[in-house]
Amino acid sequence: MSTRAWGMLFVLCGAIFLEGIDVAMLNVALPSIRADLGLSTGELQWVTSSYVLGYGGFMLLGGRAADLLGRRRMFVGWLTVFLLFSGLGGLATEGWMLIAARFVTGVAAAFMTPAGLSIITTSFPEGPQRNRALLIYSGTGAGGFALGLVLGGLLASIDWRWVFFAPVVVSLVLLVAALALIPRPVETEAEADRRRQPLDLAGALLITVGLLLLAVTVERASHTGIGPTTVTLAAGLAALAAFVAVERRSPAPLVRLGILRSATLVRVNIAGLLLAAGFFGFQFIVVLYLQELRGWSTMETSLAMLVMGIDAILAPTVTPLLVNRFGNARVILGGLLLAAAAYGLFLPVGMDTVYLAMFPSMLLVGLSFAFAYGPLTISATDGVQESEQGLAGGLLYTSIQFGAALGLSAATAVNVAVTPESGASAQEILDGFRAALLVPLGAALIAAAVTATGLRRRPTTPPAGTGAVTAPAATVPPAVQQEVLPS
Repeated sequence: MSTRAWGMLFVLCGAIFLEGIDVAMLNVALPSIRADLGLSTGELQWVTSSYVLGYGGFMLLGGRAADLLGRRRMFVGWLTVFLLFSGLGGLATEGWMLIAARFVTGVAAAFMTPAGLSIITTSFPEGPQRNRALLIYSGTGAGGFALGLVLGGLLASIDWRWVFFAPVVVSLVLLVAALALIPRPVETEAEADRRRQPLDLAGALLITVGLLLLAVTVERASHTGIGPTTVTLAAGLAALAAFVAVERRSPAPLVRLGILRSATLVRVNIAGLLLAAGFFGFQFIVVLYLQELRGWSTMETSLAMLVMGIDAILAPTVTPLLVNRFGNARVILGGLLLAAAAYGLFLPVGMDTVYLAMFPSMLLVGLSFAFAYGPLTISATDGVQESEQGLAGGLLYTSIQFGAALGLSAATAVNVAVTPESGASAQEILDGFRAALLVPLGAALIAAAVTATGLRRRPTTPPAGTGAVTAPAATVPPAVQQEVLPS
């Protein structure tokens, strides 16, 4: 790659690094935030869920806006919004203020992230060069998460508000670099025509409302009656049905429904959703277990979870070799099976479990992300025409963020259902945590099963018109070329 290409990749990786470090620092600081603002467990999970729902709910609109309004413009503009509202989150004095600031920050990430991803997928040719760029990109995000665990513990031990102020500095540096290093695109006539298409705001509103109501339904199911639960569930499903109806009739839909005819794309998005559900649910429960039940400090918790950041090293180095040797599908499946093993090994945790017994789970979680996340990103955008790269990236990140919100809500619901409302003993609290850990375990196993259904062998040359995507023959051994996820 040219020096200019490396510079552009540096900026885009910096943005996903920022997103990773932002999420990790917040997750470690949650108990400190609860203590200062007096939040319940249900309210506390919304500090994280509001971000991921804003992120996931507007991701499709963000991806489509990048395709229609300009990827550079969307990236730079919404990076500025991310900067501002991250700082405002640090000034919050009430729970609702922090939740609102996190929601807007998530919306900003929803526009910024698919724009950055689509800049990569449209700037690097499909094949080894793009795969390398994408794996570096995903590995950098993991590096941000790993560093965020340590910085989050350090900053929260001083004052949790610094967890929100620190990303402001990173955002400002990235904003200056983006203006200098991301080139202004030369607009073609086709791109000018696309720019004149209207944005599907009705579709964006319906998908956001639908996802929000489904997450609320899961979170409240354990402590509300069947009536309210049924109402929110029905309303959420109705909003999603209305979204599909709007997309069918819209002259410029937020999601061209025909793109969902690809079984590969659907399978990748389901796996991404469940991968995120398991990971976020696991991390949320582990942080509460270590800090609130075991009495560990935020720094001790951060260091205990630091090994999960091993994917920052493996994703750009080892994962490409595994993909070339075994293909995306098998590497993704291996990562998901490692995640299931990690969550299963953590289930027997007790009141006096030593860290050495927890270490295998932390390590396996890092390995699972190293092997699953990058290949999922590659699979989600392979074979998609350039004009819909933003949409393809938006679909994947929507699935991941909704999965994160769903995993948090489900783990919280199980925890609240099992743990007595008041006067719970330490053993009862531990039982609640153990029950909640079944959520990430189940999510990982289902994701592995879904991915496994796509493994099959067929002739190297696909039948005409199938739309199947194979890896470039120059870089993948013939045996691996035959293994694909069918479209």
